[in-house]
Amino acid sequence: MKLRHLLPLLLALQLPIVAQSAPAPVIPADRVIAVVNSEAITEYDLKLRLAAALQQLHAQNIQPPAEDVMVKQALERLIMDRIQLQYAKDTGLSVSDGDLDATIRRIAESNNASVADMKASIEHDGMNWDHFRQDIREQVVLSRLRDREVDNRVTVSDGEIDNYLANPPPAESGKVNIAHILIRAPEQATPEQLQRLRERAEQALAQIKAGEDFGKVAATFSDAPDALTGGVVGLRAVDRLPPLFGDALGKLQPGGISDILRSPAGFHIIKLIERLDAKQGLPALKQTHARHILIRINDLTSEADARRKLDGIKERLNNGADFAELARLYSDDLSASKGGDLGWLYQGDTVPEFEHAMDELKIGEISKPVQSSFGLHLIQVLERRVDEGSKERQRLVARMALRERKADEAYQDWLRQQRDQAYVEYRLDEK
Repeated sequence: MKLRHLLPLLLALQLPIVAQSAPAPVIPADRVIAVVNSEAITEYDLKLRLAAALQQLHAQNIQPPAEDVMVKQALERLIMDRIQLQYAKDTGLSVSDGDLDATIRRIAESNNASVADMKASIEHDGMNWDHFRQDIREQVVLSRLRDREVDNRVTVSDGEIDNYLANPPPAESGKVNIAHILIRAPEQATPEQLQRLRERAEQALAQIKAGEDFGKVAATFSDAPDALTGGVVGLRAVDRLPPLFGDALGKLQPGGISDILRSPAGFHIIKLIERLDAKQGLPALKQTHARHILIRINDLTSEADARRKLDGIKERLNNGADFAELARLYSDDLSASKGGDLGWLYQGDTVPEFEHAMDELKIGEISKPVQSSFGLHLIQVLERRVDEGSKERQRLVARMALRERKADEAYQDWLRQQRDQAYVEYRLDEK
């Protein structure tokens, strides 16, 4: 799991919610304010989301928009999250209690605290620990869902790799820290709809040019998931951004704002926050030689059954049993015939949760059961090395750059499709 993308939001949930100049709107009683497919969103859900969003904006010194705008934006983010969580559930994607505990432990460690200390701090600040755990679980599910759906939709051809290597990005392109605003367009938008959306983008750009803070405008107008955190994307390699963004950023100085950009997802406005110089040469790529035992979860084998089976296998391994022999006997992966041997793996070759667990292992160490979209794994690292300059590595770096370049657009396109297909009923104005 790519935890680094989750931490800004998750860590914000640990901070005390203090009195601010623009407090969360008071919602008097719990009632249904929206229906997403067959599932209700309540006033209490909205109140929690508003509090977290306001906290995040204030932590970044971004003035929140007007109360009615905050309510609308927070509700839209809730709706999009609920659509994705329903899809994840329908397609069998979940996070086990063991994986959740491991994630919370990593969050605590990143703050130089124990889980017990973090729990005490959260409860002292008035947040329910069970609610916090559920928030974390949902964020992990959303992260895994994004990785899975993007992986299923992004392909990179050999021709694209050849072209990238023949026309590499300039060395001075470096990395950029950016923020953005997205005005999302429906997949089958009419010319009239597109005109209204462009006018909305023009209104947002006009406010920015008139001196309004970019983060506040993003929180007011943007349809992107990061709208309520000021639209900040963070540090990205220029060659791994969509060409549309890269071309626009090439014309900007830090603090500069792009014109309105049009993509299949809708209309974009980009702000260049800072630019970092590129390092010469390709980064070194770590390789890991690993093997695993996989138990798939299906109609015949529940998650609990798979976990019990792997716990038994792990106990046998701890008592000296041969890993390769047990892999041949029990693993549901094609690698079983090779004793579970996966060969040399580059970064990005495996799903994020597998790679993260593998990277934490010492050589020879066997993991606890690790859950991924394929099932439950026991992983053992055999060797590690760094690949410094082979043609294979150059092609892999190119493939990774091209995949990342396409990833956000693919995700936004998938989100748009899910939103267009969902049934959403608004009841916020009902009394």
